[in-house]
Amino acid sequence: MITAAQLRAGRALLGIDQRQLAELSGLSVPTIQRMEASETMVRGNVDSLVKLISAFETAGIEMIDDGAASHAMGRGVRLKAVSAGPLPRTRSHPTASAKPKARR
Repeated sequence: MITAAQLRAGRALLGIDQRQLAELSGLSVPTIQRMEASETMVRGNVDSLVKLISAFETAGIEMIDDGAASHAMGRGVRLKAVSAGPLPRTRSHPTASAKPKARR
């Protein structure tokens, strides 16, 4: 299982917002919002959780379970040593260089 804190931390490591995670995972934004609002363990159907974890794995994020190999033995997230590459750009968010410059 994955916690809401892991979900938010994974998004933060990738530098993406809820909408971008929804696109990567094939889930809706309200579903991502509900998952992140969970108090501890993320609640959702198994298919949605599999899609979410798969999207993180593809993007190079590893979810660390309780008792897994770590110094503190607690839950967490980490970037994989070798990731699948950069995240795909979405059309609705242009890069900073694509923004028009203000005229003086």
